[in-house]
Amino acid sequence: MSQLATDAPVAVQPRNRSADDAGDVRKARVESLKPLVLDALVPTASYYLLSKGFGMGTMAALAWSSVVPAGRTAWGLVKERRVNGLAALILTANVVGLLMSLIAGDPRLMLAKDSAITATVGIAVLLSVMAGRPLMTAALKPWVTKGKAERVEAWERLSAGRGRFVRMERMFSVVWGAALFGEALLRVVGAYTLPVDTMVWLGGAIAAVTITLTMTLSGRLVVMPMEKMVEETVGKTAGACAEGRDGC
Repeated sequence: MSQLATDAPVAVQPRNRSADDAGDVRKARVESLKPLVLDALVPTASYYLLSKGFGMGTMAALAWSSVVPAGRTAWGLVKERRVNGLAALILTANVVGLLMSLIAGDPRLMLAKDSAITATVGIAVLLSVMAGRPLMTAALKPWVTKGKAERVEAWERLSAGRGRFVRMERMFSVVWGAALFGEALLRVVGAYTLPVDTMVWLGGAIAAVTITLTMTLSGRLVVMPMEKMVEETVGKTAGACAEGRDGC
């Protein structure tokens, strides 16, 4: 009996396809979000954690929060022979903040200080569109693809062309770049025309309203149509694969 038990064939467990698909989705989501997290969210969160949470001075907090984007920028230049746009943008904004932190004494100038950082970001985003490498794509792509491998593949196919999809990708950066620069300009005007006490609270309100309106506008003009185009491409690809065509 023991010999029979030893020689009996072992049943092969069927591969859990749904688990594999879920793993692929998680991996794609992590990969698509990695640039946004490392180049933008980590430095920004580090600044607020160091300055607000640990009471560190503005200059020290900006300097320490610049370590990651500086390292990512240097790595891109040395190892990959290219500029990491988003990391370089955050680093530039931090440098501007450091320079502006040296200014003291004039309360109106201090109110306008944050606007210089926002304006720098807005201008950089607009220039990136002119250079053909829109910076806001790093935030747009994860939102549209939702971390799903088939949606990421559809994005790559659509962005490889020169049609409506690419124009809308650039439009997203144009909307955000113009909004950030406009918001900065508005706050500078307010800092020198309105009472200081008024601008202390109004500056934050202007920023909040600008971000909310820009998210709504860019969502309707860009994100929703791009999501539809990606979904249509995924559907066409799935249909072609079902028919056994090449390229699946």
